[in-house]
Amino acid sequence: MRRRARTILGRLKKRYPLAGTALEYRDPWQLLVATVLSAQTTDTNVNRATPRLFARWPSPQDLAAADPEEVEAVVHSTGYYRQKTRSIISLSADLVERFGGKVPGDMAALTGLRGVGRKTASVVLAEAFGSPAIAVDTHVGRISRRLGLSRHADPAKVEADLQALYPRREWAGVSMRFILFGREVCTARRPHCGACPLVDRCPYPGKNPAG
Repeated sequence: MRRRARTILGRLKKRYPLAGTALEYRDPWQLLVATVLSAQTTDTNVNRATPRLFARWPSPQDLAAADPEEVEAVVHSTGYYRQKTRSIISLSADLVERFGGKVPGDMAALTGLRGVGRKTASVVLAEAFGSPAIAVDTHVGRISRRLGLSRHADPAKVEADLQALYPRREWAGVSMRFILFGREVCTARRPHCGACPLVDRCPYPGKNPAG
């Protein structure tokens, strides 16, 4: 299993040598906010909203004191805008109160912020800090199950399975490669199995012969 897992990652590295988040950010706080906003929407939608957001509220201190209705108007296009507004204001307030406005670089501290779960924290750790972390979203979970790397639906269990299969030095590069692969090739509906570089390593019974 571990050898197959590393073969899979090796091929994805060749396909995506410089994989990284498509979210646009200048510092860990901006990435943290953008990642929260990216739930249930596209990175493109988030990147349209964040320049205006960060121009109006350029620091955690500013956003923590923002009028929620004004923030809602800016992030409205990302969907679930009321919930997301509460989250980004709350996490900014927590950062100011507990960490002097500086984003901490460890999982426990990040997930202790209101509105921040393991997936969001893992994105920030891997992308902004280069720390070993695997963020499990719907793409990563689907790819892991289809390739037989995990049998779980629970993201935390998928994360644990992937951490057991890959050495820590590889963790930061796993998520974005799986995500890109899931968007381009191993899509949720009608995966492009005919063009898949992993088809010989894939036990997925629902292969799309026309793909």
